[in-house]
Amino acid sequence: MKGPLHIDVIGHGPPLVLLHGWAMHGGVFAPLVARLQDRFTLHVVDLPGHGLSRTCDVPLALEPCVDAITRHVPRAPWCGWSLGGLVALHAAATRPDAVPALSMLCASPRFVRGEDWRYGVSAEIFRDFADGLRSDYRATLDRFVALEAFGSDHAKDEIRALRDELFSRGEPSAHVLADGLHLLETTDLRDTLPTLRVPSLWLAGRRDRLVDPRAMRDAAALAPASTVHVIEHAGHAPFLTHADVVAGHLATAFAAFAA
Repeated sequence: MKGPLHIDVIGHGPPLVLLHGWAMHGGVFAPLVARLQDRFTLHVVDLPGHGLSRTCDVPLALEPCVDAITRHVPRAPWCGWSLGGLVALHAAATRPDAVPALSMLCASPRFVRGEDWRYGVSAEIFRDFADGLRSDYRATLDRFVALEAFGSDHAKDEIRALRDELFSRGEPSAHVLADGLHLLETTDLRDTLPTLRVPSLWLAGRRDRLVDPRAMRDAAALAPASTVHVIEHAGHAPFLTHADVVAGHLATAFAAFAA
C-alpha cells in the first residue's frame, strides 16, 4: 500500500524546510532541530523511499520530489544536506516564489569530478556503492557512513550518531538507494546558478571528504547573492558535530523570511 510523503512540523516562527542526505531521513537533523525550533517552524522532510516516506510512490528524482514537497510546505527557505542539496537547489532555481532563499549544507550542484570540475569525487565511488547494494546492503551503508564521517575531528561520535539514525525509521529499499546514487552521480545543476534569483548560503565542512569545500566555493561564486562559510574541523555532517555553528548561520541568514 502506497503512503504519503512524511514531513515533521516542529517549532514556531518563520518556516524553514530541511532536506536530508542519501540513505538517511529527517530524524538525523535532531541536534539542529533542537537549536532552531524556538526560532523557526521546521518542516523536516523524509524524502521519498526514506524513513517514514518509505511507502511514498513519488520517484526519487528532482522534479517529482520538488513538486511533492512544495505542495505540502509553505513558502519558505530550503536547506538541503548532501543529496538533499540537489533537491533544494532545483527547487530554488525552478520555484523562486515558493523558495525565497536557499542553503546548501555540504552539498554541491555537481558531486562528480570532471574536466571542468576538479574538486568533485570519482564517479567510481558511486558505482562501487551501487554494486555493493546488490551484494551486501548493510555493509555498503556502513561504508558510506564511515566515508561521511572521515576527516572530522569527531569522526567516532559522528559515525555512531549516523549509524544510530540509519535504520531508526526502517530500512530504505535498495532500488530507492540506487536511484539516489544515480542522482548523485549524474546530476549537474551548475547552469542554474548564474540565474538563481534567491540568496544562497553555502555551509561547508573543512574536512569533508565527500563534498570538497573548494567545490562549494567555486559553485557559490557562480551564484549572485551567495555567502560561503567553511566550518573548521567539521566533516560531511557538521549539524551533528557543530550544530551550534550551523544553527547560528541558518538563523542569521533566514530569520527575515516569513510565510
